[in-house]
Amino acid sequence: MHSTDILLKTLNEEGILRLTLNDVKRRNALSEAMLAALGAAFDEASDDPSVRVIILSANGPAFCAGHDLKEMTAGRSKPDGGRAYFASVMSMCAGVMQGIVNCQKPVIADVTGIATAAGCQLVASCDLALAAESAQFSTPGVHIGLFCSTPMVALSRNVSNKHAMEMLLTGDMTSAARAAEIGLVNRVLSEDMLQAAVLEMAGKIASKSSMTLATGKRAFYAQREMSLSQAYDYASQVMVDNMMARDAEEGIGAFIEKRQPRWQDA
Repeated sequence: MHSTDILLKTLNEEGILRLTLNDVKRRNALSEAMLAALGAAFDEASDDPSVRVIILSANGPAFCAGHDLKEMTAGRSKPDGGRAYFASVMSMCAGVMQGIVNCQKPVIADVTGIATAAGCQLVASCDLALAAESAQFSTPGVHIGLFCSTPMVALSRNVSNKHAMEMLLTGDMTSAARAAEIGLVNRVLSEDMLQAAVLEMAGKIASKSSMTLATGKRAFYAQREMSLSQAYDYASQVMVDNMMARDAEEGIGAFIEKRQPRWQDA
């Protein structure tokens, strides 16, 4: 795991990988460089057996301020007014968000500061999110004539329609406490307690079979898009396949024998 100037990577002995956004001067904006670094990091971590859980955090007063609007504005100088460039950036961003969902490892957002627009989308795309009491969230595109349509995709899959539409239509800041109420984050903690709580959660997850976690994460997102009967048919087949896995046999055996399981991650 090699860090870059704008994305730091640390992997501990438990297999917990921390990715830290570190473009503080640009408020950790999702520039082309940041999107490329994040996309590569999630792809690499997904296939790395030494990684069991991923924590996504940030340095500085902003978790992520969304797209780099200065970079986007410069794209208007292209002969087509920037259309092809904008399409490319949106495709890159969508790829990163889907890469988080499709990553075989659970991803926990560790949020301090503000998470706005595509930064809010980044939090919503993670499997879990813990936030400091001072954290704030918004989809403020309406203030500048640009509806947060791509953040809407992740946001609307985490909170109810009316809560999502309130954020999208008003662009108002949402406090960490309110974000927890509507389901955007799991839990809110004081800033001095946040990192310990995130590590505790990550450690619990890292102690499980990585095969089981990958199976469950994949199935969770797949079944959401199905009808009820399709979801049960699909999930039943997943359970059958899971029962045939070595770790399921080991885990059930360990439970019956009242001992700790010895995972093979298979």
